[in-house]
Amino acid sequence: MIDLHEILDRMNPNQKINYDKVMQKMTQRWAKENTRPKILLHSCCAPCSTYTLEYLTQFADITVYYANSNIHPRAEYQRREYVQQKFIHDFNEKTGNQVAFLAAPYKPQEYFQKVRGLEKEKEGGARCEACFDYRLDKVAKKAVELGFDYFGSALTISPHKNSQVINKVGIEVQNFYDTHYLPSDFKKNGGYQRSVEMCNEYDVYRQCYCGCVFAAKDQGVDFSKIRREALAFMAGKDGARDFPEIRFNIQN
Repeated sequence: MIDLHEILDRMNPNQKINYDKVMQKMTQRWAKENTRPKILLHSCCAPCSTYTLEYLTQFADITVYYANSNIHPRAEYQRREYVQQKFIHDFNEKTGNQVAFLAAPYKPQEYFQKVRGLEKEKEGGARCEACFDYRLDKVAKKAVELGFDYFGSALTISPHKNSQVINKVGIEVQNFYDTHYLPSDFKKNGGYQRSVEMCNEYDVYRQCYCGCVFAAKDQGVDFSKIRREALAFMAGKDGARDFPEIRFNIQN
């Protein structure tokens, strides 16, 4: 497997890193070496996974890891989890890929502990960085546990997320685990625009806030309305029952 430090250490330490180009160098090596690695990819929602999966499945076998205890309220977390599963199912059907799905337990109190003292930070600040660290640490740990070659995140497709910070956190997390981080900036090369197109093609629900209660309050999000809509959406739905073929087999 490729340790991204092999690439980063050759670069000028004073230059801003283009993580999209770093990832492209890695995918070119995979193709040259006829290697198809297994990647555990953190995804916060279906929209972020759209183009990300379209791109990465050219080079690797992907399992989406839905680890997002920052999402509030619970009903909205469940709606996004279901929509994520439905998109994977529809994407696999349309493209012939075999993207798998795995979810972490929903533990919002764990998230609140991680961001304690940062509640008043503005979106994009120190609270978001702590949240990235919290979630990417979970992904890296699970990647080691299940034998994946790489771990990464679809978060970098969002124009509202700082990909430099996300990648910095991912690189730092890698240092604590026997696994490899996949750097990325999926919004590049028209990636974000393609994600919007794919949401329309697949009729994917696009949420109006990132997920956390603090940023949502700053935006004036009506949680009562969100909860009612999410509960109505989820009536009669069950991802494990409706999309059994995408479940990641722990025995593999």
